[in-house]
Amino acid sequence: MAMNDEQLERYARHLILNGVGAKGQKRLLAASVLIIGAGGLGSPVALYLAAAGVGRIGLADGDVVDLSNLQRQIIHTTARVGTPKVESAAAAIRALNPDVTVDEHVGLVDASNIAALIEPYDLVIDATDNFSTKFLINDACVLAGKPFIHAGVVGFAGQVMDVVPGAGPCYRCIFEEMPPAGEVPTCKEAGVLGAVVGVIGSLEATEAVKLIVGVGEPLIGRMLTVDALTMNVRRVPLPERVPECAVCGDHPTITALDPARYVQTACVI
Repeated sequence: MAMNDEQLERYARHLILNGVGAKGQKRLLAASVLIIGAGGLGSPVALYLAAAGVGRIGLADGDVVDLSNLQRQIIHTTARVGTPKVESAAAAIRALNPDVTVDEHVGLVDASNIAALIEPYDLVIDATDNFSTKFLINDACVLAGKPFIHAGVVGFAGQVMDVVPGAGPCYRCIFEEMPPAGEVPTCKEAGVLGAVVGVIGSLEATEAVKLIVGVGEPLIGRMLTVDALTMNVRRVPLPERVPECAVCGDHPTITALDPARYVQTACVI
């Protein structure tokens, strides 16, 4: 696949970058990524992957842009308040990079549709805001053998990890089950610093590029945690795949996506 003159100029800094180069840029142009969540985390992920030249980006979200989102959800604008977030984010991506094909999936992601949503994509990004959907993404991706990148943010802190089925632990290996309702403060209850969401989303985009290009050390079997108040950044080793894990273990008990298992516990990021 030869790049045209405009692409050679647009991606010039990648083309001279050791570890990316023309081969890596072509991988990006041929890649497809589904971003589940077009809010605070999804904003920097979508913008940076589009800028990097990821050839196909899917956006899945059922919400509309609200004025209170704009403190952190930088892909949206005041003029687009009331617009479906997927439509708003797609407009921003197309304005940034016409190379990118954008798939718009307007609506909630749940157990009835997630398998079909993730099927056409190489990589999935968890940019969601509740435990239920995070466990759903994990279970669906593990069952389908799809790699995904997890992130979470609350207050001044966030975390990122990569899940590659067969190459390390999954999200359920680490967290097992959803916490009881009310046990963990939500972003709506505790607040969240907009810039921190941007940092964590940018780290997700970085991990996505690394996995697509095949460079560096991805966060497989490790979790990166960031505390912005102290600027303490830690790379925490995670246990190996847990043989007793309900979805990726030796004798899994989760072999299908039962909607009753994924009760929403909403938190607006």
